Amino acid sequence: MRLRRTLSMTVAAAAVLAMAPPALAVTYSTGLVDAMAKDLDISTGQARTLIRQEATAARTAPRAERVAGEAFGGSWFDPASGRLVVGLTDQGRADAVRATGADTVPVTLSARQLDTVKTRIDQQRAPAAVHSWYADPRTGSVVITVDSHTADVTAFLTAARAAGPVTVRTTTAPRPRTFAAGTVGGDPYYINGNTRCSIGFSVAGGFVSAGHCGGVGGNVVGWDGSQMGTFAGSSFPGNDYAFIRTGWGWWNVGVVLGWGQVPDQVVRGSWEAPVGSSVCRSGSTTHWHCGQIQAKNETVNYQQGAFHGATKTSVCAEPGDSGGSFITGDQAQGVTSGGWGTCSGGGQTWFQPVNEILSAYGLRLSTL
Repeated sequence: MRLRRTLSMTVAAAAVLAMAPPALAVTYSTGLVDAMAKDLDISTGQARTLIRQEATAARTAPRAERVAGEAFGGSWFDPASGRLVVGLTDQGRADAVRATGADTVPVTLSARQLDTVKTRIDQQRAPAAVHSWYADPRTGSVVITVDSHTADVTAFLTAARAAGPVTVRTTTAPRPRTFAAGTVGGDPYYINGNTRCSIGFSVAGGFVSAGHCGGVGGNVVGWDGSQMGTFAGSSFPGNDYAFIRTGWGWWNVGVVLGWGQVPDQVVRGSWEAPVGSSVCRSGSTTHWHCGQIQAKNETVNYQQGAFHGATKTSVCAEPGDSGGSFITGDQAQGVTSGGWGTCSGGGQTWFQPVNEILSAYGLRLSTL
């Protein structure tokens, strides 16, 4: 394949400190900094600082969770302080968690208890007016978004409250939808000759994308119309991920296209960014846009069925962007699933976390 673009304290606390990794050497391109500054309405200096802080928080989060143990009540990135915040049900663990580099706050429910409440709600069939729901450690409840309060919505909410603490938010936004599209120009891949989606991330032997783009066995051609590969795995609804096995001379490289708005971004890993972190998206319709991670493990109530385990963002997207890359710094985050709105008027987009896809299919992310 011809590339179209250039790859452009206590004893316990002391023990935790001993485990801490050395200071991070964070790399970033001028183009990425400029794009983040524009979309997040911050200065380029603030964008550089944010990238460093978020990289530190992403690497701190797994260690902080291990140290918190059963007292772990979720974690999130606080842009105001530039630090990871960890909720704790047992303040006796606070010193040890703070020794990892995180701040702590008291919470009533552990992350495991809150996830159990959400799982119970997931068993219900939601009416169309219920858009989504997710476990939110910052409110200590499952946040449910609805666009009306009809009888069937009231019945759903009554059953949800029986499962545990619930916060209801009313929205005027349209119902979320997936972002596949009919054949138009751009830098796409095409499924069975008529559906266009976007490549997510290269992996050994192919690439990952959204499951709603195509089913197992579906034929895939590239941007130039040449044979590219087939869907070797696909899951939707429930999940929204797919693995496309490539051949015919196509090769797989660990970059995300910047579309001339930013240099092509190198992928170096898949450390998971906390809620509150910035994130950027690349897709074949609207190209490059940035925003923030707003929630994790959200259930999105699409017309085709519920999608569990989604990550919600403030990034816009449009039809044809489905399957495209979400990346924070040089760390892969996920592939575009769906949302609402446009990139001229704003909106929200959900992505399927990439580490779940890699685990589901036993794949190795292509990195540089």
